[in-house]
Amino acid sequence: MTTDTATRTALVELTDVGKRYGNVRALEGVSLKVHAGEITCVLGDNGAGKSTLIKIIAGLHQHDGGTLRIEGEETRLSSPREALDRGIATVYQDLAVVPLMPVWRNFFLGSEPRKGVGPFKRMDVDFMRKTAHAELLRMGIDLRDVDQPIGTLSGGERQCVAIARAVYFGAKVLILDEPTAALGVKQSGVVLKYVAAARDEGLGVVFITHNPHHAYLVGDRFVLLRRGTMAGNHARDETTLDELTEQMAGGTDLADLRRELNRP
Repeated sequence: MTTDTATRTALVELTDVGKRYGNVRALEGVSLKVHAGEITCVLGDNGAGKSTLIKIIAGLHQHDGGTLRIEGEETRLSSPREALDRGIATVYQDLAVVPLMPVWRNFFLGSEPRKGVGPFKRMDVDFMRKTAHAELLRMGIDLRDVDQPIGTLSGGERQCVAIARAVYFGAKVLILDEPTAALGVKQSGVVLKYVAAARDEGLGVVFITHNPHHAYLVGDRFVLLRRGTMAGNHARDETTLDELTEQMAGGTDLADLRRELNRP
């Protein structure tokens, strides 16, 4: 970690955060920092606690242990709207889009600008078309026609529209929930390029994934979760892809499995 990163205030900071659902411990003792212009990758297998961590930062669930700070201020988020108002945008794996609506309408969905007054007030369609095209182009996404239904885009392109939307609406922190999980190699590469573009725009990015190869391509810091607890927390210059993959796979568990599967 550089001296600058170590001393400046994190956009989001979790310290020993825990969460229980009844008798079930979903998270315990998880700490991470999200800084502007950096990508923090959170890695873990199914059941590792990644979804619970997302819900706490996104305001869906409140933590019941540890502390959550936003730009240095200790807080407990009460709703996703409060998180969004504090600059935290979340792009979920299933994407909240309406497939048959055009790209520009999905870009402004729920935040449509209007013009006119009284009974003559209506959506400013021209502004939305032009702005959606310009903002996508600024992020390097050159769509031929923003009037095409968003459902006609590839999975990777839809992810990229969601990222550009978050940047346009002023997000400071962008949480990406497994954005490459259902994509092939080429489309995953497209998404990773725009994840890096969001970082270069100055956002703090939380990249949730179970793929260490994708994480290592873009990540500045790696937090590993296993069964709700931290299994590792490394800066990029403190680990290698092989070490990250070994920790992700369980280290000694993987070695034991190799021995069990080894034929006489």
